[in-house]
Amino acid sequence: MKKLIFLLLFSLSFSLIKAQNNDQENTIPTPNYRAAAKYSPTNLAKLVHSTSVRPHWLKNGNRFWYQYKTTEGSKYYIVDADKRSKKELFDNEKMAKWLTEITKDPYDAKHLPKFNFEFVKNETAIRFYVTSTEKVDEVKDEKDKVSKDTDSTKTKKKGKAKKAKKVNKVYHFEYQLGSNGLTVISNKKKDKESWKKWANIAPDSSVVLFSKHHNLYWMDKDNFLKAVKNEKDSTIVENQWTTDGEEHYGYGGSSRGENNETKIKNKDKRKYVRGVWSHDSKKFVFQKTDSRHIKDLWVINTTSSKRPTLETYKYHMPGEDEYYKTELHVFDIPSKSSIQVQLDTVKQQSVQVYREPRKKSSYDDDFTPSLLLSKKGKIYYSTISRDRKKLDICVADIQTGETKVLIEERFNTYIESRPLVLINNETEMLHWAERSGWAHYYLYDTEGNLKNAVTSGSYHVERAIGVDDKSRTLYFTAHGIPKDQDPYYEHLYKINLNGSGLQALNPGDFNTSTSMADSNAYFVSNYSRVNTVPKSELRSSSGKLIMELEEADLSQLMATGYQFPETFKMKADDGITDIYGVMYKPFDFDETKKYPLLEYVYPGPQTEAVNKSFSVRMDRLDRMAQVGFIVVTMGNRGGHPDRSKWYHNYGYGNLRDYGLADKRHVAEQLADKHNFIDIEKVGIYGHSGGGFMSTAAMLVYPDFFKAAVSSAGNHDNNIYNSWWSETHHGVQEEMDDDGNVKYKYLIDNNQSLAKNLKGDLMLITGDVDNNVHPGGTIRMANELIKANKRFDFMLMPGQRHSFGNMTEYSFWLRADHFSKHLLGVEATEIDITEINRDRPKTKS
Repeated sequence: MKKLIFLLLFSLSFSLIKAQNNDQENTIPTPNYRAAAKYSPTNLAKLVHSTSVRPHWLKNGNRFWYQYKTTEGSKYYIVDADKRSKKELFDNEKMAKWLTEITKDPYDAKHLPKFNFEFVKNETAIRFYVTSTEKVDEVKDEKDKVSKDTDSTKTKKKGKAKKAKKVNKVYHFEYQLGSNGLTVISNKKKDKESWKKWANIAPDSSVVLFSKHHNLYWMDKDNFLKAVKNEKDSTIVENQWTTDGEEHYGYGGSSRGENNETKIKNKDKRKYVRGVWSHDSKKFVFQKTDSRHIKDLWVINTTSSKRPTLETYKYHMPGEDEYYKTELHVFDIPSKSSIQVQLDTVKQQSVQVYREPRKKSSYDDDFTPSLLLSKKGKIYYSTISRDRKKLDICVADIQTGETKVLIEERFNTYIESRPLVLINNETEMLHWAERSGWAHYYLYDTEGNLKNAVTSGSYHVERAIGVDDKSRTLYFTAHGIPKDQDPYYEHLYKINLNGSGLQALNPGDFNTSTSMADSNAYFVSNYSRVNTVPKSELRSSSGKLIMELEEADLSQLMATGYQFPETFKMKADDGITDIYGVMYKPFDFDETKKYPLLEYVYPGPQTEAVNKSFSVRMDRLDRMAQVGFIVVTMGNRGGHPDRSKWYHNYGYGNLRDYGLADKRHVAEQLADKHNFIDIEKVGIYGHSGGGFMSTAAMLVYPDFFKAAVSSAGNHDNNIYNSWWSETHHGVQEEMDDDGNVKYKYLIDNNQSLAKNLKGDLMLITGDVDNNVHPGGTIRMANELIKANKRFDFMLMPGQRHSFGNMTEYSFWLRADHFSKHLLGVEATEIDITEINRDRPKTKS
C-alpha cells in the first residue's frame, strides 16, 4: 500500500513538474529569423523611399528643387517660396516619352533614370546625362576620329586594324523649364572629374594649388583645363612652390588609408592640399602639421592581394609625451612668397582656422573653395590646449602674421566650441560657450570686449544658422527650450541680438531638421518622432507655414506588419536625472510571453544611440527585436551633449563605468512596469564605443547582464586615439623637476576585469580597422584566455571599423548568439539561410 501511494505521489509530482516546465516553455518566445530577415537593409530599400525633403537651393530668388520618391516612383519639384508655388520640374509622362523617342530605350513615368541636374541659363534650364543601352565605338577625343582613307596606309603596314572598343552611348540633354521637348547637346560622356581629388581652385579660378612629393605646387587656369581634359597631357606646366616638404611634415598629400604598396604606386600623383582662401584669391592659408615624431601604427590586410599588405600610419595615443606641432603658413599668390602666423609651436595645442559658412546655393557647384571668415585681411582662428581645458579665440593679420588673443575660455573639464560668427560688417562677433553650464551665444566686439549674452537659460543652443544684420536677429537651433517635451528634440529659433524676442519657428512635439535659404527668409523643416510618419514643410523666417511639402509613404512598410516603437522616460541611478529611451518590440508581440531584454548601447559622450526621428536604419534595433526580444536604447548620465554640461561631462575621469549604473537601473524599472520583460535574461550589445560599453557591463555587473555581443570595441583606451580619450576622460599636465611638461593618463580598461566574466560574451573586430585598432579586442581576448574563460571571437577579414560588406553577416552572428544564450535555441545549420534565401542563384 505504501509503495502504491509513493508511486502515485511520484507520478503526480512528475506531472506537476512537467506541466510547470511546459508552462515556462510556452512563455519563452520562439526565435523568428524570418521576421528579422524581412527587414534587412536590402528589403527595406524596397519598402521605404524618401522620408525627408533635401532642398537644392538655387542662386536666384528663394527657390529650390528636390526629388521625392514614393511607391509611385520619383518626382522632381521646384518651389518658389516668394510666389508660394510648388510645381513639378517636368512632367514624368512626357519625360519618359522624350527619352524613349531619342534614346530608343523604353522608359515610363514610374521608372525614370536617376537624374543629377545642373541648372544653366540663369536657372531657366537644366542639363543632365543619360546612358543608353546602345553600343557605339569609343571616341576619346575629337582628334581620334580618323577616316578610313587617311588611316589606310597604316592599316596595310601593321596588318589588321585594331577593333574599336564598344561603349554605351551617352546623351547630354538640356531641358528648358516649361518647354515641350529635350535638346541633345552632345553624345560626349561626362568627364570623370578626377581633378576633384587633387585640385584646390582659387575663388576666381585663376590658379590651382595641389600637392606633389609632399610639396606645394601650382598651375594656371589654361594648364588646369588641359588637366581636366587629360591628366597625363605631357604639355601641362606644373610649378613647384615649396621645396622643404617631406612625409609627415609636408604640404598636403595625405596617404591615410593607403597600404605600403599603393603608397609607392601613387607617390608621383598630384594630391589634394587643404587650406583656406582669402576672398580676393590673393592669399592661401595652410595649416602645416609636423607628425614625424608621432609613433607609427600598423594593420595588415591579408585578403587584399597575392601578398598580404601592410598599412602604416601615424597614430597618437593618450598619455604619450609627443604631440602634433602645428604651423600656419600664408602663401601670397601674386608674389609667390609666404609668411608664418605667430604661433607657439612648442606648446601642445590644436589649431582651427575659422571659415566663412558655405552658402546653401553652392552645394551643387563643381567646386566650392573654403574661404576665410574675414573679408578684411584677418585670419580668425582658435587654439585649444592638449588637455582641452584652455581655449583661445585669436586673430592674425594676414599680411604680417601678427596675432592677438580676443577671448579666453577656461574650464575644469573639456571645452567644446562652435565656429565663430562675424556680423555687422565685421565689427561684432558671436561666440558660443558653455561657461554657464549651458551652451549659449555671446555678443562681442571684434576687439574681444563682451557686449551681452544673446541667449540664456536652462537649454542647449546647438549652432547659429544665420544672422540678419539689418534686424539684428540671430537664427539658431536649440534643444530643451520647451520643458514639456523630450529635451533632445531640435527646433529652429530666432532671437534679437540684445537677448530679447526669443521665438520658436517650427514648434511642435517632434524632432526637426532644417535647411535655411541663404537669404534667411525661408527654411525647409523636416519633422517626425520615432513613432510618427515623417513630414516636410516650408516656413518663413517669422515661423509662418508657407506650404506643406511632403509626407513619407510608409504604406508598403506598414503592409508588412511594421509597428512603431514606443518612447519612455525613466530615472537614472541617482533617482533624479531623467533618462529618455525607445522600446522596440517584436511585431508578433504576445503579452503572455516573457521576453529577454536587449540593450543597444553607445555611451557617447559625443552622442547617444537613441533615435529621435523615424529612421529606416533598423538593422540594430527593429530587426533585432523581431528575433524574439524586447530591445531598448536609452541615454545615460555622461552621454549626449544636447543637455546640460553637467549631464554631458558626468563621466569625465571615469570613462569605463560612468554609464553602466543607469543602463542597469533603467532596465529594472522597465521590468517593474512591464510583466513581459524577463529581467533574469538581460543582454547588451554595441559597436565601437558600444562594443567597449557592452563588455564593460558584463564585467562590472556580471550577475545582471547575461550575454553580450561587442563589436569593434575600444576595450583598452590606452591604445585608442588621444583626441577622444584625453578629451572625454581627461589627461593631467604635470611639470617634472627640469620644468618639462609631462602628460599623465590613467584609465580603467576592460581586460583588467576579465576574471569577472560569468555570462556569454562574443567579441568581433575587423582586422584592418585603422580607427579602433583590432589590438584592443585582441588584448581583451588575451586576458579572457588567461582567466580561463569561454567566449566567442570573430575576426572580420579585410574589414574597417564599420565592417563594410560583412555588416549583414555580423547581424546574424549577433542574432545567433542571443538566440542561443537567451532563448535557448541554437542555430546549427552551416548556411545562414536568411542571407542566402533572397539572393539569386547565378552561375559562377
